[in-house]
Amino acid sequence: MTATIAALAVVVEAGQVLLVRRLNPPDAGLWGYPGGRVEAGEDVATAALRELREETGVEAEAGETLDVIDVRAEGFHYALHAIACRYLSGSPRAADDVDAAEWVLIDDVIRATRPMSEGVAELARLIAPTG
Repeated sequence: MTATIAALAVVVEAGQVLLVRRLNPPDAGLWGYPGGRVEAGEDVATAALRELREETGVEAEAGETLDVIDVRAEGFHYALHAIACRYLSGSPRAADDVDAAEWVLIDDVIRATRPMSEGVAELARLIAPTG
């Protein structure tokens, strides 16, 4: 099975990160970063920003790639490119293939206080403020 290239928008604002709850398999009911498949002709940063807009209505600016996560579940195989994004505007609202969109404290994500997709807490550790 060939991996599907996908992008995640890891948006940080004031010690919080934007998470969405998925409606569809393979992660239905789990919380994760807004994201989805990279379309033909798109780069991963553009895809991350498009998916962010489609799923939450939030606008951001793409930064560096934080990590690439290899996920295999329920007959799916994804190469998820996690893109650090700087929040610009918008209030999160669930749309497209998610049923919730919320700002969550980075520390709560690291502690996995809600059911989350694979790699979500690990990415939060990469963006957590140090001090």
